[in-house]
Amino acid sequence: MAEHDKAAILLLLARQAIALQLGMGVDERQCMDIDWLNEDAATFVTLTQHQALRGCIGSLEAYRPLRVDVQANAVAAAFHDPRFSPLTIDEYAGLRLEVSLLTALQGLDVVDENDALEKIRPGLDGVVLQCMVHGSMHKATFLPQVWDQLSDPVQFMNHLKVKAGLKVDDWHSDMCLFVYQVHQYCEPAEGAL
Repeated sequence: MAEHDKAAILLLLARQAIALQLGMGVDERQCMDIDWLNEDAATFVTLTQHQALRGCIGSLEAYRPLRVDVQANAVAAAFHDPRFSPLTIDEYAGLRLEVSLLTALQGLDVVDENDALEKIRPGLDGVVLQCMVHGSMHKATFLPQVWDQLSDPVQFMNHLKVKAGLKVDDWHSDMCLFVYQVHQYCEPAEGAL
């Protein structure tokens, strides 16, 4: 199947899931008989409005069928992202969706932060950072798309640590890093034909 067709199907699934949650009628039969949607996969669904983030929720590891993962993450991004109030029906039309299909996580063997900064590939790698500090798990991820805003690896890592609830200068001996890549499927930007 062509990537363009795959993108259209994944974006339609995400948009329909949000519309259903808002009580809007949709024709769900359009994507029912597609086998690859039944294979386990991990996705993130990102919502933007007026080019600003409006929600982003996802799965880091494949544990449910792609169809279910996209639908659940679309609903979670629209209505359960703690950074935003639940999406309203008035916001729906101006919403832009993006579905990121993740590759499997790969552990990154590093000895310290400098080593990590040399091994992470800007623009290509999404990064998961996790560690246990004083009995509390700290974990965060940035999709590869975040490199568009944070192109400097030091800045990228510092923001990722803050997102995980750590200090910028924190680096713990049990810090674990994982990398992944994504196939990114986006609706056209506002104003695009």
